[in-house]
Amino acid sequence: MPSRLTRYILAEIFKIFVIALVVLTVLLLLIVVARELLRKGLGPDAVLRIMPFMAPVALQFALPATALFSVCCVYGRMASDGEIATVKASGISPMKLLQPAIIFAALLSPVSVALSDVAKSWGQPGLRRVVMMSIEDIAYRLLRSKHSYQSDHGFSIHVREVVGHRLIHPAVTIRKSSGGPVHKLTAAEGELILDPETMSLIIKLVDSQLEFGSHVSGTFPGEHEWPIELQKGGGNRDPSSMRPQDLPLRLIGRERLRQDGAMHETVGKLAAQTAFSILTARPEELAGPQGQAIEWELSSGQRRLILLHTEPWRRWAEGFTCLFFVLVGAPLAMIAKSSDYWSTFGMCFLPTILIYFPLFLLGLEQAKDGHVPPWGVWVGNFVLGGISVILMARVRRY
Repeated sequence: MPSRLTRYILAEIFKIFVIALVVLTVLLLLIVVARELLRKGLGPDAVLRIMPFMAPVALQFALPATALFSVCCVYGRMASDGEIATVKASGISPMKLLQPAIIFAALLSPVSVALSDVAKSWGQPGLRRVVMMSIEDIAYRLLRSKHSYQSDHGFSIHVREVVGHRLIHPAVTIRKSSGGPVHKLTAAEGELILDPETMSLIIKLVDSQLEFGSHVSGTFPGEHEWPIELQKGGGNRDPSSMRPQDLPLRLIGRERLRQDGAMHETVGKLAAQTAFSILTARPEELAGPQGQAIEWELSSGQRRLILLHTEPWRRWAEGFTCLFFVLVGAPLAMIAKSSDYWSTFGMCFLPTILIYFPLFLLGLEQAKDGHVPPWGVWVGNFVLGGISVILMARVRRY
Protein backbone atom coordinates (compact mmCIF):
# COMPACT_ATOMS: atom_id res chain seq x y z
CA MET A 1 0.00 0.00 0.00
CA PRO A 2 2.64 2.64 0.89
CA SER A 3 4.63 1.90 -2.30
CA ARG A 4 1.50 2.26 -4.47
CA LEU A 5 0.66 5.50 -2.66
CA THR A 6 4.22 6.79 -3.21
CA ARG A 7 4.02 6.01 -6.93
CA TYR A 8 0.62 7.68 -7.14
CA ILE A 9 1.83 10.89 -5.44
CA LEU A 10 5.03 11.00 -7.49
CA ALA A 11 3.07 10.53 -10.73
CA GLU A 12 0.68 13.36 -9.81
CA ILE A 13 3.55 15.69 -8.84
CA PHE A 14 5.55 14.87 -11.98
CA LYS A 15 2.58 15.37 -14.30
CA ILE A 16 1.78 18.83 -12.98
CA PHE A 17 5.49 19.71 -12.72
CA VAL A 18 6.22 18.98 -16.40
CA ILE A 19 3.23 20.96 -17.68
CA ALA A 20 3.92 23.93 -15.39
CA LEU A 21 7.65 23.87 -16.19
CA VAL A 22 7.05 24.04 -19.95
CA VAL A 23 4.51 26.86 -19.62
CA LEU A 24 6.58 28.94 -17.17
CA THR A 25 9.85 28.43 -19.09
CA VAL A 26 8.27 29.55 -22.36
CA LEU A 27 6.71 32.54 -20.59
CA LEU A 28 10.03 33.54 -19.01
CA LEU A 29 11.82 33.13 -22.33
CA LEU A 30 9.34 35.42 -24.04
CA ILE A 31 9.58 38.01 -21.26
CA VAL A 32 13.40 38.01 -21.14
CA VAL A 33 13.84 37.97 -24.91
CA ALA A 34 11.24 40.72 -25.33
CA ARG A 35 13.08 42.77 -22.71
CA GLU A 36 16.38 42.38 -24.54
CA LEU A 37 14.65 43.07 -27.86
CA LEU A 38 13.23 46.35 -26.56
CA ARG A 39 16.32 47.37 -24.58
CA LYS A 40 18.99 46.46 -27.13
CA GLY A 41 17.10 46.76 -30.41
CA LEU A 42 17.94 43.20 -31.48
CA GLY A 43 16.88 41.91 -34.87
CA PRO A 44 15.02 38.62 -35.56
CA ASP A 45 18.24 36.75 -36.36
CA ALA A 46 19.86 37.78 -33.06
CA VAL A 47 16.70 36.84 -31.13
CA LEU A 48 16.81 33.31 -32.57
CA ARG A 49 20.50 32.99 -31.67
CA ILE A 50 19.80 34.19 -28.13
CA MET A 51 17.12 31.56 -27.43
CA PRO A 52 19.47 28.61 -26.67
CA PHE A 53 21.51 30.77 -24.25
CA MET A 54 18.37 32.00 -22.49
CA ALA A 55 16.90 28.49 -21.97
CA PRO A 56 19.10 27.54 -18.95
CA VAL A 57 18.60 31.02 -17.48
CA ALA A 58 14.81 30.64 -17.72
CA LEU A 59 14.90 27.07 -16.36
CA GLN A 60 17.05 28.20 -13.44
CA PHE A 61 14.21 30.45 -12.23
CA ALA A 62 11.37 28.15 -13.32
CA LEU A 63 12.44 24.98 -11.47
CA PRO A 64 11.90 26.14 -7.83
CA ALA A 65 8.57 27.80 -8.66
CA THR A 66 7.20 24.82 -10.59
CA ALA A 67 8.38 22.36 -7.91
CA LEU A 68 6.51 24.39 -5.29
CA PHE A 69 3.45 24.74 -7.53
CA SER A 70 3.22 21.01 -8.25
CA VAL A 71 3.43 19.88 -4.60
CA CYS A 72 0.99 22.58 -3.50
CA CYS A 73 -1.53 21.42 -6.10
CA VAL A 74 -1.21 17.73 -5.23
CA TYR A 75 -1.23 17.99 -1.44
CA GLY A 76 -3.81 20.77 -1.36
CA ARG A 77 -6.21 18.69 -3.47
CA MET A 78 -5.55 15.51 -1.45
CA ALA A 79 -6.25 17.32 1.82
CA SER A 80 -9.39 18.97 0.43
CA ASP A 81 -10.78 15.67 -0.93
CA GLY A 82 -10.19 13.90 2.38
CA GLU A 83 -7.57 11.52 0.96
CA ILE A 84 -5.04 12.43 3.65
CA ALA A 85 -7.58 11.86 6.41
CA THR A 86 -8.47 8.48 4.86
CA VAL A 87 -4.81 7.45 4.69
CA LYS A 88 -4.31 8.47 8.32
CA ALA A 89 -7.38 6.47 9.36
CA SER A 90 -5.79 3.39 7.75
CA GLY A 91 -2.81 3.73 10.10
CA ILE A 92 -0.33 5.51 7.76
CA SER A 93 1.34 8.65 9.12
CA PRO A 94 0.81 11.87 7.10
CA MET A 95 4.60 12.25 7.19
CA LYS A 96 4.82 9.21 4.89
CA LEU A 97 2.81 11.16 2.35
CA LEU A 98 5.43 13.92 2.34
CA GLN A 99 8.30 11.56 1.52
CA PRO A 100 7.64 11.43 -2.28
CA ALA A 101 7.71 15.23 -2.51
CA ILE A 102 10.91 15.46 -0.46
CA ILE A 103 12.60 12.76 -2.57
CA PHE A 104 11.45 14.47 -5.77
CA ALA A 105 12.80 17.86 -4.64
CA ALA A 106 16.05 16.35 -3.33
CA LEU A 107 16.71 14.77 -6.75
CA LEU A 108 15.68 17.94 -8.57
CA SER A 109 17.98 20.24 -6.57
CA PRO A 110 21.31 18.99 -8.04
CA VAL A 111 19.77 19.36 -11.49
CA SER A 112 18.92 22.95 -10.59
CA VAL A 113 22.53 23.51 -9.41
CA ALA A 114 23.82 22.20 -12.74
CA LEU A 115 21.42 24.48 -14.65
CA SER A 116 22.52 27.42 -12.51
CA ASP A 117 26.13 26.61 -13.37
CA VAL A 118 25.30 26.41 -17.09
CA ALA A 119 23.25 29.63 -16.94
CA LYS A 120 26.05 31.56 -15.21
CA SER A 121 29.03 30.15 -17.13
CA TRP A 122 27.46 29.60 -20.59
CA GLY A 123 24.02 31.21 -20.90
CA GLN A 124 24.69 34.78 -19.74
CA PRO A 125 28.14 35.09 -21.42
CA GLY A 126 26.55 33.69 -24.59
CA LEU A 127 23.80 36.30 -24.40
CA ARG A 128 26.38 39.08 -24.07
CA ARG A 129 28.38 37.62 -26.94
CA VAL A 130 25.35 37.55 -29.26
CA VAL A 131 24.54 41.15 -28.35
CA MET A 132 28.15 42.18 -29.01
CA MET A 133 28.21 40.35 -32.34
CA SER A 134 24.99 42.14 -33.28
CA ILE A 135 26.11 45.57 -32.11
CA GLU A 136 26.75 46.80 -35.66
CA ASP A 137 23.20 45.92 -36.77
CA ILE A 138 21.74 47.32 -33.53
CA ALA A 139 23.62 50.60 -33.94
CA TYR A 140 22.57 51.06 -37.57
CA ARG A 141 18.93 50.22 -36.77
CA LEU A 142 18.77 52.83 -33.99
CA LEU A 143 20.73 55.42 -35.96
CA ARG A 144 18.29 55.11 -38.86
CA SER A 145 15.23 55.40 -36.64
CA LYS A 146 16.38 57.76 -33.86
CA HIS A 147 19.60 59.27 -35.30
CA SER A 148 21.42 58.37 -32.07
CA TYR A 149 22.83 55.30 -30.35
CA GLN A 150 23.95 54.98 -26.71
CA SER A 151 26.04 51.89 -25.99
CA ASP A 152 26.68 50.08 -22.70
CA HIS A 153 30.35 49.92 -23.74
CA GLY A 154 31.09 53.59 -23.06
CA PHE A 155 30.38 55.34 -26.34
CA SER A 156 27.52 57.12 -28.09
CA ILE A 157 26.92 58.17 -31.69
CA HIS A 158 24.71 60.91 -33.12
CA VAL A 159 24.21 61.40 -36.88
CA ARG A 160 22.33 63.74 -39.18
CA GLU A 161 21.18 60.81 -41.35
CA VAL A 162 22.17 57.34 -42.53
CA VAL A 163 22.52 56.53 -46.22
CA GLY A 164 23.10 52.82 -46.72
CA HIS A 165 26.07 52.13 -44.43
CA ARG A 166 27.32 55.72 -44.57
CA LEU A 167 26.88 57.87 -41.48
CA ILE A 168 26.39 61.51 -42.48
CA HIS A 169 27.99 64.02 -40.10
CA PRO A 170 28.54 61.59 -37.22
CA ALA A 171 29.45 62.83 -33.74
CA VAL A 172 31.04 60.15 -31.54
CA THR A 173 31.65 60.42 -27.78
CA ILE A 174 33.94 57.83 -26.18
CA ARG A 175 34.26 57.50 -22.40
CA LYS A 176 37.03 55.39 -20.94
CA SER A 177 35.90 52.92 -18.27
CA SER A 178 38.94 53.77 -16.14
CA GLY A 179 38.06 57.46 -16.13
CA GLY A 180 40.05 60.24 -17.76
CA PRO A 181 39.16 62.78 -20.46
CA VAL A 182 36.30 62.16 -22.86
CA HIS A 183 37.09 61.68 -26.57
CA LYS A 184 34.79 63.61 -28.91
CA LEU A 185 34.99 62.87 -32.64
CA THR A 186 33.17 64.64 -35.46
CA ALA A 187 33.47 63.93 -39.18
CA ALA A 188 31.94 64.56 -42.57
CA GLU A 189 30.91 60.91 -42.82
CA GLY A 190 31.72 57.55 -41.34
CA GLU A 191 31.02 53.85 -41.14
CA LEU A 192 30.78 51.15 -38.44
CA ILE A 193 32.55 47.80 -38.85
CA LEU A 194 32.61 44.98 -36.29
CA ASP A 195 35.88 43.06 -35.95
CA PRO A 196 34.85 39.67 -34.45
CA GLU A 197 38.46 38.52 -33.92
CA THR A 198 39.38 41.35 -31.55
CA MET A 199 35.77 41.95 -30.39
CA SER A 200 36.13 45.62 -31.34
CA LEU A 201 33.85 48.03 -33.14
CA ILE A 202 35.81 49.98 -35.75
CA ILE A 203 34.52 53.50 -36.39
CA LYS A 204 35.87 54.57 -39.78
CA LEU A 205 35.69 58.37 -40.17
CA VAL A 206 36.47 60.71 -43.08
CA ASP A 207 37.90 64.18 -42.42
CA SER A 208 37.52 63.84 -38.67
CA GLN A 209 38.22 66.19 -35.79
CA LEU A 210 39.18 65.05 -32.30
CA GLU A 211 38.65 66.82 -28.99
CA PHE A 212 40.52 65.19 -26.14
CA GLY A 213 39.43 66.71 -22.85
CA SER A 214 39.08 70.47 -22.78
CA HIS A 215 42.52 71.53 -24.05
CA VAL A 216 43.68 69.05 -26.73
CA SER A 217 42.22 68.89 -30.24
CA GLY A 218 43.34 67.78 -33.68
CA THR A 219 42.27 67.44 -37.30
CA PHE A 220 42.71 64.24 -39.32
CA PRO A 221 42.13 64.71 -43.05
CA GLY A 222 41.27 61.66 -45.09
CA GLU A 223 40.13 58.32 -43.69
CA HIS A 224 41.02 57.18 -40.17
CA GLU A 225 39.88 54.21 -38.05
CA TRP A 226 39.05 54.46 -34.34
CA PRO A 227 38.68 51.06 -32.60
CA ILE A 228 36.47 50.61 -29.52
CA GLU A 229 37.11 47.48 -27.44
CA LEU A 230 33.82 45.75 -26.64
CA GLN A 231 35.22 42.96 -24.48
CA LYS A 232 38.26 43.21 -22.23
CA GLY A 233 40.99 41.03 -23.65
CA GLY A 234 39.14 40.69 -26.97
CA GLY A 235 37.94 37.12 -27.44
CA ASN A 236 40.21 35.86 -24.65
CA ARG A 237 38.52 33.29 -22.39
CA ASP A 238 41.35 32.97 -19.89
CA PRO A 239 39.74 32.26 -16.47
CA SER A 240 41.89 34.94 -14.83
CA SER A 241 40.21 37.59 -17.03
CA MET A 242 36.65 36.34 -16.39
CA ARG A 243 34.30 37.41 -13.64
CA PRO A 244 33.80 34.74 -10.92
CA GLN A 245 30.06 34.57 -11.72
CA ASP A 246 30.91 33.63 -15.33
CA LEU A 247 33.22 30.75 -14.40
CA PRO A 248 31.98 27.14 -14.40
CA LEU A 249 32.15 25.40 -11.03
CA ARG A 250 34.88 23.04 -12.25
CA LEU A 251 37.24 25.99 -12.84
CA ILE A 252 36.49 28.05 -9.74
CA GLY A 253 38.67 25.95 -7.40
CA ARG A 254 41.65 26.16 -9.76
CA GLU A 255 41.17 29.90 -10.26
CA ARG A 256 40.90 30.36 -6.48
CA LEU A 257 44.31 28.72 -6.01
CA ARG A 258 45.79 30.89 -8.78
CA GLN A 259 44.33 34.04 -7.25
CA ASP A 260 45.59 33.08 -3.81
CA GLY A 261 49.11 32.66 -5.24
CA ALA A 262 48.84 36.02 -7.00
CA MET A 263 47.81 37.60 -3.69
CA HIS A 264 50.92 36.24 -1.96
CA GLU A 265 53.07 37.70 -4.75
CA THR A 266 51.36 41.08 -4.36
CA VAL A 267 51.92 41.03 -0.58
CA GLY A 268 55.58 40.25 -1.27
CA LYS A 269 55.82 43.21 -3.66
CA LEU A 270 54.21 45.50 -1.09
CA ALA A 271 56.62 44.29 1.60
CA ALA A 272 59.59 44.83 -0.72
CA GLN A 273 58.37 48.31 -1.65
CA THR A 274 57.92 49.20 2.04
CA ALA A 275 61.36 47.90 2.99
CA PHE A 276 63.02 49.75 0.10
CA SER A 277 61.27 53.02 1.04
CA ILE A 278 62.39 52.70 4.66
CA LEU A 279 65.99 51.80 3.73
CA THR A 280 66.28 54.75 1.34
CA ALA A 281 64.62 57.10 3.87
CA ARG A 282 61.86 57.90 1.38
CA PRO A 283 58.65 56.77 3.11
CA GLU A 284 56.65 59.17 0.95
CA GLU A 285 57.07 56.73 -1.96
CA LEU A 286 54.57 54.42 -0.26
CA ALA A 287 51.88 56.99 -1.02
CA GLY A 288 53.22 57.55 -4.54
CA PRO A 289 51.90 56.06 -7.81
CA GLN A 290 53.83 52.78 -7.48
CA GLY A 291 52.71 52.19 -3.89
CA GLN A 292 49.11 53.07 -4.73
CA ALA A 293 49.18 50.69 -7.71
CA ILE A 294 50.35 47.81 -5.50
CA GLU A 295 47.70 48.62 -2.86
CA TRP A 296 45.00 48.74 -5.55
CA GLU A 297 46.20 45.40 -6.93
CA LEU A 298 46.07 43.91 -3.44
CA SER A 299 42.59 45.31 -2.75
CA SER A 300 41.13 44.12 -6.07
CA GLY A 301 42.77 40.72 -5.61
CA GLN A 302 41.23 40.32 -2.16
CA ARG A 303 37.84 41.28 -3.57
CA ARG A 304 38.12 38.72 -6.38
CA LEU A 305 39.25 36.00 -3.95
CA ILE A 306 36.22 36.62 -1.72
CA LEU A 307 33.92 36.37 -4.76
CA LEU A 308 35.62 33.13 -5.85
CA HIS A 309 34.99 31.65 -2.38
CA THR A 310 31.36 32.84 -2.35
CA GLU A 311 30.27 31.83 -5.87
CA PRO A 312 30.08 28.00 -5.37
CA TRP A 313 28.08 28.45 -2.15
CA ARG A 314 25.76 30.83 -4.01
CA ARG A 315 25.03 28.36 -6.82
CA TRP A 316 24.38 25.45 -4.47
CA ALA A 317 22.12 27.64 -2.31
CA GLU A 318 20.15 28.80 -5.37
CA GLY A 319 19.84 25.24 -6.67
CA PHE A 320 18.60 23.81 -3.37
CA THR A 321 15.75 26.32 -3.16
CA CYS A 322 13.79 23.53 -4.90
CA LEU A 323 14.14 21.34 -1.82
CA PHE A 324 13.52 24.05 0.77
CA PHE A 325 10.52 25.50 -1.11
CA VAL A 326 8.97 22.02 -1.16
CA LEU A 327 9.78 21.42 2.52
CA VAL A 328 7.67 24.48 3.35
CA GLY A 329 5.03 24.25 0.61
CA ALA A 330 4.00 20.60 0.93
CA PRO A 331 3.05 20.61 4.66
CA LEU A 332 1.52 24.08 4.34
CA ALA A 333 -0.72 22.87 1.49
CA MET A 334 -1.81 19.88 3.60
CA ILE A 335 -2.71 22.20 6.47
CA ALA A 336 -4.57 24.64 4.17
CA LYS A 337 -6.87 21.92 2.72
CA SER A 338 -7.72 23.89 -0.44
CA SER A 339 -8.48 22.32 -3.81
CA ASP A 340 -8.06 25.66 -5.61
CA TYR A 341 -4.63 25.43 -7.22
CA TRP A 342 -3.90 29.13 -7.46
CA SER A 343 -5.04 30.11 -3.99
CA THR A 344 -3.00 27.26 -2.46
CA PHE A 345 0.06 28.18 -4.52
CA GLY A 346 -0.29 31.88 -3.72
CA MET A 347 -0.68 31.18 -0.03
CA CYS A 348 2.52 29.09 -0.08
CA PHE A 349 4.56 31.02 -2.65
CA LEU A 350 4.18 34.60 -1.49
CA PRO A 351 5.25 34.06 2.16
CA THR A 352 8.09 31.82 0.95
CA ILE A 353 9.61 34.36 -1.44
CA LEU A 354 8.99 37.24 0.98
CA ILE A 355 11.03 35.38 3.59
CA TYR A 356 13.62 33.67 1.41
CA PHE A 357 14.79 36.23 -1.15
CA PRO A 358 15.47 39.15 1.23
CA LEU A 359 17.47 36.81 3.49
CA PHE A 360 19.31 35.29 0.50
CA LEU A 361 20.23 38.72 -0.89
CA LEU A 362 21.29 39.95 2.55
CA GLY A 363 23.52 36.92 3.08
CA LEU A 364 24.94 37.23 -0.44
CA GLU A 365 25.86 40.90 -0.06
CA GLN A 366 27.40 40.31 3.37
CA ALA A 367 29.39 37.35 2.03
CA LYS A 368 30.59 39.37 -0.99
CA ASP A 369 31.77 42.15 1.34
CA GLY A 370 33.59 39.61 3.51
CA HIS A 371 31.49 40.39 6.61
CA VAL A 372 30.22 36.81 6.93
CA PRO A 373 31.65 33.45 5.75
CA PRO A 374 30.67 32.26 2.23
CA TRP A 375 28.11 29.85 3.65
CA GLY A 376 26.16 32.93 4.82
CA VAL A 377 24.30 32.79 1.47
CA TRP A 378 22.44 29.77 2.90
CA VAL A 379 20.74 31.81 5.64
CA GLY A 380 17.47 31.96 3.66
CA ASN A 381 17.52 28.18 3.17
CA PHE A 382 18.22 27.61 6.87
CA VAL A 383 15.27 29.80 7.87
CA LEU A 384 12.95 27.93 5.48
CA GLY A 385 14.26 24.67 6.94
CA GLY A 386 13.35 25.86 10.44
CA ILE A 387 9.85 26.85 9.29
CA SER A 388 9.40 23.45 7.65
CA VAL A 389 10.21 21.70 10.94
CA ILE A 390 7.41 23.67 12.65
CA LEU A 391 4.94 22.90 9.83
CA MET A 392 5.79 19.19 9.82
CA ALA A 393 5.22 19.06 13.57
CA ARG A 394 1.69 20.33 12.89
CA VAL A 395 1.25 17.74 10.11
CA ARG A 396 2.11 14.96 12.57
CA ARG A 397 -0.86 16.11 14.66
CA TYR A 398 -3.02 16.38 11.52
